[in-house]
Amino acid sequence: MESGTQPPSSPGSSGRSGPSGSGLPPTYWRKCTTCKKLIGFGKRYWICSVSTCNRQRTGLVFCDIRCFDAHVPVLNHRDAGAFERVAPTQADALAALASASLGVASVMPQSAQLSPGAGTLAPSSGASLVTRKSVAAQASDEDEILVVVSKVKGYIRVRSGMNTSDSVMDVLSQFVRKYSDRAIENAKKRGRQTVFDQDF
Repeated sequence: MESGTQPPSSPGSSGRSGPSGSGLPPTYWRKCTTCKKLIGFGKRYWICSVSTCNRQRTGLVFCDIRCFDAHVPVLNHRDAGAFERVAPTQADALAALASASLGVASVMPQSAQLSPGAGTLAPSSGASLVTRKSVAAQASDEDEILVVVSKVKGYIRVRSGMNTSDSVMDVLSQFVRKYSDRAIENAKKRGRQTVFDQDF
C-alpha cells in the first residue's frame, strides 16, 4: 500500500462522478486502499477496527481480506481486526451527495450506513451530530460482530488448515454477548462497577 494514501472524497458518496468530470452518474463507490480495485455500489468491503484508519480524512476501505492484511504491517498495527460492510447503493450515494450540496443533515438508510469516517456523511455540524449518534447506536446493535475476524480465521487456519465461514463470527459474537451479560450481572451482585475474570 502506498504510504501517502490520499483521503477519500466525500466518504458517503462515490469515488468519482464519471469519466473526466463529465457530470455522468458515478460508476463505482470507492477504490480499495491497498490495490486500488474499484468497489462497486452495494458490494462487500472491509474496514479496519483501528480508529485511526476510520477517521474523516482517512477512511480506509479494502476490497478483500487479503488487502486488509497487507495494510496491517504497513501501519504497524499490533492488534487489528477486519469488519465486513456493504457499500451504499448508487441511489443512496447520489441522495447523500445531493443532501450534502443542500446542507441537509439526514440519516442515511441502513444500506448506506458505514463505519465512522469510512461511509458517514458530515456536510455540516448538524450532520456530524447525526453521525455520532448513528455510530453509538450501531455499537449497541445486537448484530454487531464482537470478535476479531482475521484473528479467528487465522487461528483456525493455523490449527487445522481449514477455512472459516463468515457466519461463524455471528455465533461467536453471540457467545461473547451471552457470557458478558452474565458476567455483568455477577459484578453487579457483588457491588462492583468493574467486570473481572472471576465474574465469568
